[in-house]
Amino acid sequence: MENQTVQSLKIGSIKPDPGQPRKSFRVQDISELADSIAKVGLLQPITVRPSGKKFIIVMGERRYRACKMLNWKSIPCMVRELDEDAILEVQIIENLQRKDVEPVEEAEAIAMLKTKFTPEEIANRIGRNKKFVYARIKLSELIEGFKAFVRSKEMTISQAVTVASFPAEEQHLILEGMGKDFKERYVQNACNRQAFDLEKAPFKTDDATLVAKVGACTLCPFNSINQGSLFGDGKQICTKSSCYATKKTKTLLNLIDEVKKDGRLLIPKFRTYNSDSQDNQLILSIMEENGLEIHLLDDMDILTEPVKPTAESIRNEYHWQDWTDEEVNEELEERMESYNEEVEAYANAPEHGYLKGVIVDPNTYVTEVALMKAEEETIPDVHALPIDKKRMDDCTPTEKIQKMNTREVRKKELENNKQFQDVIKMVRESEYHNTKKTLSTDEMVAFCFTLFENHLSWYSQRDFFKGFLGNTEKKSRAEVVEQFRKNFKKEYFHKLIRFVMARQVHFGELNHTNNHVNIAFYNAVRPYLKKDIEAIEAEYEEKRIKREKRLQERIAKLERENELLKSA
Repeated sequence: MENQTVQSLKIGSIKPDPGQPRKSFRVQDISELADSIAKVGLLQPITVRPSGKKFIIVMGERRYRACKMLNWKSIPCMVRELDEDAILEVQIIENLQRKDVEPVEEAEAIAMLKTKFTPEEIANRIGRNKKFVYARIKLSELIEGFKAFVRSKEMTISQAVTVASFPAEEQHLILEGMGKDFKERYVQNACNRQAFDLEKAPFKTDDATLVAKVGACTLCPFNSINQGSLFGDGKQICTKSSCYATKKTKTLLNLIDEVKKDGRLLIPKFRTYNSDSQDNQLILSIMEENGLEIHLLDDMDILTEPVKPTAESIRNEYHWQDWTDEEVNEELEERMESYNEEVEAYANAPEHGYLKGVIVDPNTYVTEVALMKAEEETIPDVHALPIDKKRMDDCTPTEKIQKMNTREVRKKELENNKQFQDVIKMVRESEYHNTKKTLSTDEMVAFCFTLFENHLSWYSQRDFFKGFLGNTEKKSRAEVVEQFRKNFKKEYFHKLIRFVMARQVHFGELNHTNNHVNIAFYNAVRPYLKKDIEAIEAEYEEKRIKREKRLQERIAKLERENELLKSA
């Protein structure tokens, strides 16, 4: 049995452990603890281990620092004989059980425990749930550049865990692209671009042979389901974009081999007018390099297998309309008639020269089977072409006037774009933002449109601000703005600000006691909803009182045990 005793040791014979996982100690916290010890005494001895003629702290460095601050000459200590592994384990778990532990430091400590325990065992030892432990393990993989933003609380824990889900090299790319200051929206957009929903992948996620050196996605550490479901329960998100891109390309190359062997057609899913985009050019070059004849959607008459309509699909399509069962059934009957005709046409298509083929999305490489045949070539009738497709020399005088007017309209649009950009650039570089005058009506109108268009979802506009802009039917955008300005009341401005404020607060580990935005908002809404807020506060206070009562009972029991140890 381990030898341990409680002794009063000279503070001068005790020193902190340089290998202690906890690195940060706030002077203010130590000072407050010293005040508490001065009033009620040291309720629990610190734990030390012998080291020659000295003793090294295992647990209780904060209490040790507070007692030194009080100029105590000696301090009650529990002396324990521990090996190096046990010391580290005890220190880490003791630190993790504190409430004020810094998140990055906490993550690094949990990562150290992972070498000896499973996440489930760690969760049990520190009194946390398994998902919390998985998140902290992932947070430990955050690169140093982002850890600084977590420590300064500019970056939330959830944002940090999302970024940490990506390989270090991709984290560095995000950091370099963001610049010196933390930009939440930039980071969020970058993460969205580099995260891929594996349920929508064009390949089988359990295929270990597709790219043999990386294996199956289902076992990959960069699959979120293997990171403690950080993106939601059961959600499979790939966070290694380079690997995902490699598997996508290999899938396309395998598909090309299959269609060449079977003599089928492979058609990229786009038309000639948008063939210049990066994704579209890439897939065309891959197809050409592998000896495929290029056909686009324009060139082919394509039949895809009909999808049978259902009442549920109709309700989803028209979710914004409150249709009765009778209306849904009427629509379903009409669609079933069309569906039956399409099924018959699809079944008889091979008799009319249609061949089996595959349509591939140039962005995702997701495919769909279809029947297709080349459209018959016809000699174009110049006079039947739309005016915008005709050369000026082929137009009649009336068409030339129309073509010239259309070009002038386009020139004005481009000119307006450039003029607006020049004005805004000048405004941003001016001292406009330092103007001390109260906001004008026009400025409030402008801010209303900024909030309405940029911060309200379509559902919020519909559910909470229906008719907010007035009747906009048959009105140009300029007329809508002028109408809103003409009927403007400050209460519109205030309503929008209050609505947006309520949706801009932070959740997670930020609350009404530790975040500027949340504290300010909590104070702002109290006068309006005082009784409701007080009811919630009372409920939480009741739980808190019960918990603290149980805590005091446990402390009292431990103090009695401590007295028995001293008298032993």
